[in-house]
Amino acid sequence: MTDYLQKILTARVYDVARETPLEKAANLSARLNNTLLLKREDTQSVFSFKLRGAYNKMAQLSPEVLRRGVICASAGNHAQGVALAAKRLGGRAVIVMPVTTPQVKVLAVKARGGEVVLFGDTFDEANSHARDLEQRKGLTFVHPFDDPDVIAGQGTIAMEILQQHPGPLHAIFMAIGGGGLAAGMAAYVKRVNPKIRVIGVEPYDSAAMYESLRAGRRLRLDHVGLFADGVAVKQVGQETFRLCRRYLDEVVRVDTDDICAAIKDVFEDTRAVLEPAGALAVAGAKAFVERHRLKGATLAAVAGGANLNFDRLRFVAERAEVGEHREGVFAVTIPEGPGSLRRFCALIGHRNVTEFNYRIADAASAHIFVGMQMTAGRAESRRIAAHFTRHGFRTLDITTDEMAKLHLRHMVGGRSALARNESVLRVEFPERPGALMNFLNAMSPNWNISLFHYRNHGADYGRVLVGLQVPPAEQADFQSFLKTLGYRYTDETENQAYKLFLR
Repeated sequence: MTDYLQKILTARVYDVARETPLEKAANLSARLNNTLLLKREDTQSVFSFKLRGAYNKMAQLSPEVLRRGVICASAGNHAQGVALAAKRLGGRAVIVMPVTTPQVKVLAVKARGGEVVLFGDTFDEANSHARDLEQRKGLTFVHPFDDPDVIAGQGTIAMEILQQHPGPLHAIFMAIGGGGLAAGMAAYVKRVNPKIRVIGVEPYDSAAMYESLRAGRRLRLDHVGLFADGVAVKQVGQETFRLCRRYLDEVVRVDTDDICAAIKDVFEDTRAVLEPAGALAVAGAKAFVERHRLKGATLAAVAGGANLNFDRLRFVAERAEVGEHREGVFAVTIPEGPGSLRRFCALIGHRNVTEFNYRIADAASAHIFVGMQMTAGRAESRRIAAHFTRHGFRTLDITTDEMAKLHLRHMVGGRSALARNESVLRVEFPERPGALMNFLNAMSPNWNISLFHYRNHGADYGRVLVGLQVPPAEQADFQSFLKTLGYRYTDETENQAYKLFLR
């Protein structure tokens, strides 16, 4: 068994890494009624904590091995650490990165002398290719998380936190991808001060560690979300799973809106813009405080990285208000007649309206798509919907409806009497040059496209809402087509918001 306390205390990270600040997030602390400390790993020279583990691993290699070359697979931050370490130690670094990696990370690796190979849509596909190149080229593989030296390097963050804050600390939060950061930090904290809770954070759509811990064995996910690309890992490491199972107190899961809200929170406190994986720990801390109704405690969260493509800010800004539970979105049915719209607006009162879309449905009724600012948290949207309903306006709370937030808010009024036998699909595909055309080419020419909505959100995957007119007699063929489509999709034909506004 590796003595991780000794390995962390003797880790060679400070040739390239700096001891990062542990700063109070004043605004967020006041809102949470707890003290939240940010461990600012985004201030490292590569804007991420990953150089700690990469350098600690490579510093153990011989000069001959370094000259022959190392190879790794990474969505970006580990890649920068390996490239920087190779340059500092006089070696060669080949980096395999998913095609979906943000361009800012690809350019940063090249700038540090790394030889970049783009392959696959996920970390796992890139990792498999890197393993093939390792054997063919005689290179040495530097694992991004499942290696004792890498784990120990990341564990130095916990060592710094406990040195910088010797007072009471209720919990420390960190992101989990493959588990290297969580494993290293948990192994250190539980040896030094086991009373401190160590809590990992994962996105709902990439929760490999959560599912594995719940099952008691490592599981492999079929799909992972790409928004938080730095933690888009289908299976955690063997050693990281062993350590997390032994030392980690729990894993908190958050969604995309929560992550976007956390990015905004950190910006408002520090003026730094974290990447989605870098803001995971903050999102998790907020979710933990809300769930446990915690007050007066001191918490620490690792701000893991700031390698964010600028064009993704548009998507983050759009979703942050919903993630902070500051915007509610509603579909409201009102009688079609004089005074109805004015009566409904009177019910809104002094609330700030963020969006208002109106379209006549038929001679008897009209449907309104309305967004409003909220001030009292996620439960407020249910109270608003109930308020409208009590006054005679049938209301559907669609604040958490993904299709409504992504597509319908831009398409209200698209109902057509010609769209008979319409099936509606929400489809996701990796966003890269030519991806939309590839998707269109995959669509069958047998059915007429009756609805199509696509918008580039600056994210790592594209989103399309498509309607296909499929005669009832051809439904069996349509289902066979879906099985061979090759893209992740959700059938939204029975979605209530779709029925109100588009069918």
